[in-house]
Amino acid sequence: MVNNLWQIKQTDYKHNDSGKYETVFTLANGYKGMRGWLEFSKYGIPGNLIAGIFNQADSQVTEIVNNQNPLKISMYADNEALDIETCEVLDFDRTLDMKEGILYTTIELKTKSGRITKISSERFVSKNDVHRWGIKYTIKPVNYSGKIFIENVIDGTVTNSSFDPMNKTKHLNVKELYDLEKGIALKTVTKDKGIEIVEGILLKAEDGVLQNRKYRELGEEVSEAFEIRVEEGKQYTVEKYGVTYTSRDTDKDPFELLKDNMDNFVEKGLEEEVRLHKEKWNETWDKIDIQIKGDNQAQLGIRFNLFQITASASDEDDRVSIAAKALHGEGYKGHVFWDTEIYMLPFFIYTNPKIAKNLLMYRYNTLEGARKNARENGYIGAQFPWEAADDGTEVTPKWGVDYDGNPVRIWTGDEEFHISSDIVFGIWEYYRATKDKDFLVNHGMEIVLDTSKFWSSRVEYNEEFDRYEINRVIGPDEFHEHVNNNVYTNYLAKWNLEKGVELAEWLKTENKEVYDNLLDKLEITEDDIKEWQQIADKVYIPRDANSRVIEQFEGYFDLKDIEITEHDENGMPIWPDLQGYKLGETQLIKQPDVVMLMLLLGDEFDNETKKENYEYYEKRTMHKSSLSPSMYSIMGLTVGDTRNAYRYFMKTVMTDLEDNQGNAQLGLHAASTGGSWQSVVFGFGGVYVNKEEILCLNPWLPEKWDELSFKVNWRGNILNISITKENVSIKGTDEAKIKVYEKEYSIEKDKEIVILR
Repeated sequence: MVNNLWQIKQTDYKHNDSGKYETVFTLANGYKGMRGWLEFSKYGIPGNLIAGIFNQADSQVTEIVNNQNPLKISMYADNEALDIETCEVLDFDRTLDMKEGILYTTIELKTKSGRITKISSERFVSKNDVHRWGIKYTIKPVNYSGKIFIENVIDGTVTNSSFDPMNKTKHLNVKELYDLEKGIALKTVTKDKGIEIVEGILLKAEDGVLQNRKYRELGEEVSEAFEIRVEEGKQYTVEKYGVTYTSRDTDKDPFELLKDNMDNFVEKGLEEEVRLHKEKWNETWDKIDIQIKGDNQAQLGIRFNLFQITASASDEDDRVSIAAKALHGEGYKGHVFWDTEIYMLPFFIYTNPKIAKNLLMYRYNTLEGARKNARENGYIGAQFPWEAADDGTEVTPKWGVDYDGNPVRIWTGDEEFHISSDIVFGIWEYYRATKDKDFLVNHGMEIVLDTSKFWSSRVEYNEEFDRYEINRVIGPDEFHEHVNNNVYTNYLAKWNLEKGVELAEWLKTENKEVYDNLLDKLEITEDDIKEWQQIADKVYIPRDANSRVIEQFEGYFDLKDIEITEHDENGMPIWPDLQGYKLGETQLIKQPDVVMLMLLLGDEFDNETKKENYEYYEKRTMHKSSLSPSMYSIMGLTVGDTRNAYRYFMKTVMTDLEDNQGNAQLGLHAASTGGSWQSVVFGFGGVYVNKEEILCLNPWLPEKWDELSFKVNWRGNILNISITKENVSIKGTDEAKIKVYEKEYSIEKDKEIVILR
């Protein structure tokens, strides 16, 4: 798989691996994701996913739409198809160049009659103009002269869940097929919301190469076919131009915009767009790259995660967020979870605050849906959905399947309430690192106050013990449902209420007019705010009087204690014998819960408490979520378990490359991409913000690593940090105070300081 430290390679084609590589080789630009579908194979799941295009139709809930497929192309040597299934594969190589954002493919095929054809392609989804994408094909008849036929197709028959007959859904009606004379286009419209999507493609070659064009409309497909008269050993280059628009993008006719863009695209040429695309990626890498010297696998792995998380985020659109599977597949129906705020948002906060703000604005722009959720559930304020799509209402499916394939009720949408506090935590982290006062005053505060209002209605007063409880919930550990007083949920609800009180007082002083207007809009009184503090003071946090280990929820310690003793070839836990108990009757957990809490609110727990809880829960965690290993990596470093910290880090960065969760075909594990960055920067780099809001470093390097370098954006100051086993060097674009190994240093603008370890 490894060729150089910027490339992911596949040199052995097996159709059973198609789904995984389609995810790994996805190209995206925050607006559009095109799965790495191999157009010369009959297998796989084509995916053309556009951010913000959701529909329900016949599916259980609203889901992201798999739009018409414009990648479909067929080639024939005379009358013999050039595809992997019917030909002998003499050579096969696919390479994702992450530095350039280009997917290179080379295949050499031998037909049954003995004709050998070599086809190479270079595919990109433009980072310069998000509506553009393209492919350059190079075709070489190795041992024959004659004709090669090319059929260029836009397929409107696509469905979601195409290989799941029980859930297959068609979200699109084909509205119009277009013959552009030079190129073709196909317009669809979503069945429920009437969003128009138009795809246009055009083939271009040197004069005289593409001959005898035939345009066809075949049901819900539109195609154009050409013939090329070829000579043995000669190469022929065919460029494919693609343009995408939707009615969601504009008030104008998307088809007219497509035509204008296509004309301009063709006039300037494919190579010019590729050049601009590469420039944008170079600018991006200058902000985000992490360099690890001495460990090639770690270097390649972290760059893959940085590439894909960056490709998944929109620079401009604050109405969309990043789904759990990003723009890389239909997994989790394209829904947005807490993954974004807790796992992905920190990466953008410290590398591209503009995108971080967009992600938080998505939550602001869906506040009405969150308020609707609260009302429908009998609460007040804003209750953010466990799974979100385009409007903030709850879209978690009610039914799914368990690990044995049996139908099972999904309770997370009914009971996993912590998402509202997670979003407020993300707002506070963004503000702390950027001091973006305008955002906090005009947008963030509304969320902070309305979620505090929600928690004040969600808590339940227990008169016997004079405390507030939160019963019948699910915490981050989703193995245990309908539990009472989950510590993660209760603690963050308490924190949310306290932050609401604190920031309300701040806003009152900062901008009294906004404060008054906001309280009036949200129907909150100052007495309500005082009550929030009273509730927070009495929120119940289960603790063991004889130990520092915090009980995950009430009654957890009474469950059957079964520890993990075996691991698979990827280092992932193997299910132990449950001894006849149901999973929820054991102490086995899906992912960090208490440990996660201690990472988010680290100042509130001493190191011994962190260590004892890490050691206790680590032995009982099945890591049945890609969210899990990165957090154990960071906490491992915090408490001194450096050996396991590196092991968990490598599990995280290789989640999709090694498919260690076994479901990479469903889309990117986007949370693990953010977790990978956190593991490096917050973990090995030791970056954290202390109570005085000073940026601190307490780094530790694995034995293999000779040097670790990265950049962080701290309040507009770009800090270039390099760590070796001998020293730490820091250079900033502005003045700053920073602590390294608990000692404070002053950074002067553009001057490097070197601190001996």
